[in-house]
Amino acid sequence: MRIHCKIVVIAVCFGVFLLLYFFGGNAADDPPLKEVEEDNYFPKFSGLRNNVASKLTKKTPDELHIPHKQPLTYRKVSKVASRGGNAIAKSRQRSDMGVGRPASKRARADEVMHLAVVACGNRLDETLTMVKSALLFSIKSIKFHIFAEDPLTSQFEKGFLFQLSQWPHAITNKFQYSIYPITFSVGNAEEWKKLFKPCAAQRLFLPVILKDVDSLLYVDTDVLFLRPMDDMWSFLKAFNTTQLAAMAPEHEIPKIGWYSRFARHPFYGVTGVNSGVMLMNLTRIRSTLFKNSMIPSGLSWEDLLHPLYQKYKNHITWGDQDLLNIIFHYNSECLYTFPCQWNYRPDHCMYGSNCKGAEEEGVSILHGNRGVYHDDKQPAFKVVYDAIHEYPFEDNLFQSLFYPLQTKFLDTVNTLCGRIPQVFLKQVEKSMRTVYEKKVVRHVRPPPK
Repeated sequence: MRIHCKIVVIAVCFGVFLLLYFFGGNAADDPPLKEVEEDNYFPKFSGLRNNVASKLTKKTPDELHIPHKQPLTYRKVSKVASRGGNAIAKSRQRSDMGVGRPASKRARADEVMHLAVVACGNRLDETLTMVKSALLFSIKSIKFHIFAEDPLTSQFEKGFLFQLSQWPHAITNKFQYSIYPITFSVGNAEEWKKLFKPCAAQRLFLPVILKDVDSLLYVDTDVLFLRPMDDMWSFLKAFNTTQLAAMAPEHEIPKIGWYSRFARHPFYGVTGVNSGVMLMNLTRIRSTLFKNSMIPSGLSWEDLLHPLYQKYKNHITWGDQDLLNIIFHYNSECLYTFPCQWNYRPDHCMYGSNCKGAEEEGVSILHGNRGVYHDDKQPAFKVVYDAIHEYPFEDNLFQSLFYPLQTKFLDTVNTLCGRIPQVFLKQVEKSMRTVYEKKVVRHVRPPPK
C-alpha cells in the first residue's frame, strides 16, 4: 500500500512539473512576423511576396520601420481666387481620425511637401496628369500651389472636385491645394506675361508670393513623376550652407548644347541649367543679396528681377530660364545641380542617348517639353503620358498601368527614344514594387491575453 501511494505522489508531481514547463515555455516565445493573407493584388508576383515575408522574419519591427498609427491630423484644402484685385480665400477642412493627441503644427509641417505649377492657356489636362503622377507614388502629403489665369481657375476647381470624387481615399488623404491668380510684384505685368510662354515668368515671383512656405519644388505642367516626389525633396538635405536652389544641366554635351553654342548672355556653368524642374529653399532666397553686373553691393531677389530683365530683354531667348541662368552665373555657389535623370527631356535621347544616370537608374522625372505628349514626334514620351493620364487608380498597379505601358512601348522601338525602353520603365517598376511591398506585408500583433 505504501509503495502504491508513493507511485501516485510521484506521478502527480511529475504531471504538475510538465504543466508548469509547458506554459512557461510558451509564454517566453516572441510574437512572429507574418505575411498578410493571400490576395489578388499582384497575382504574378507571389514569389516576391514569399521572398519578402521570409526576409521579414529575420528583422525586428524597428529595423523594418513599421509605422505606428498616426495621431489626429488636420488637412486643409483651399482656393485663392482674384476678384477686383483682392484675393478671396475659401477653405475646406478635413480631419483624419487616428490614435493619440492632435499632431503639433511643427510635426504636421514636416509631413507636407510643397509643389508649385503655373498653368495658362490649354494646360488643364496636362496639369491634372502631373498632379496625378506626383500623388501616385508619394509617401508624404503634398500641398499643390497652382497659379492660373482667371478663365482656368474655375476649371481647375471643377477638375479637382471631380478627381477627388474619383480617386481613392489613400490618394486624396495626402492631397491639398491652393489656386492663385497670376500676379507680378514688380515691373509691367503684361510684359512679364508675354515673356517666352504665357505666364511662365510667374515662377520667378514664387519666393515673393509664398512668404509662408519654407521650401518648394516648382515643375512645368509637362512634367511627370516616375518615382516618389519624396526622393526629389530629399535633395534639400544635400544643400550646403550657401546653396538655395537646385536644377539639372540644360545639356550633357557642350558641343550640342544650346547655351554653349548660341547664348548671347551669361549662363551657369558649361551648358546652362533647365528650369522646368526647380527645387528651392525660399527662406534662403528671400534672405540673400545676389551678386550681379549692375550694383556692386548686391540686390535682393525681388529687387533684382526687373532691372535684370530690362538689361537683357533684347538678348534672351528662353525668357525666365535665361534670367535664372544669368542670376546663377554670378552666384554659382548658390546652386546645387542634380543629375539629368531628374529632368529627362527629348534632348537626352533624340540625338542619341546622352544621360548616363538615366541609363543606369532609369528616369526619375520625365519632362515632355517641345509638346511631345501631344504629337507623334517622340512616341516614347507620349506613351508614358497617355498611360498615367488614363490610369484609373485601381489596386493592381502592374495590371492597370505597368503592363499596358510595357506593351505600348513595343510600338516605339523603332524611334530614337523608344529603342531604350528600360530608361523609361526601370524607375516605374521599382516604384510599383515598393508600393506592393508596403501593401502586402505588415506586422501582425499577438492576440490580447
